[in-house]
Amino acid sequence: MDGSRVDRETLRALADEGNETALDRLADLADARGDVDELSELLDEGCERAGRLLTRRAVAARDLLELQRISDAGCAEAEVELERLLAAPGE
Repeated sequence: MDGSRVDRETLRALADEGNETALDRLADLADARGDVDELSELLDEGCERAGRLLTRRAVAARDLLELQRISDAGCAEAEVELERLLAAPGE
C-alpha cells in the first residue's frame, strides 16, 4: 500500500477503532459510488460527513422526509435545510 490509496477494508478497520478521518473517507467513497445505504449506515455510526453528503442529496431531491430522518440522526445541517425548504413560499 503506497498511502495514496487505502483499501476499503483498512478504512473500515480504522473506522471501527474510532478513526473519524477513516469514517469520512468511507463516506466519500460511498458517495462517489452513489451508495446511499452505506452513507445512511455511516450516519448511524455518527459520521458527520455522511450526514452532510446525505443532506446535499436530499436537498437536491427536495426530499423533506429524508431531511427529517437525517436531522433526527443528529445532522444540524439537515435541520437547517429542512426548515429553509419548509419556509420557502410557493416553491
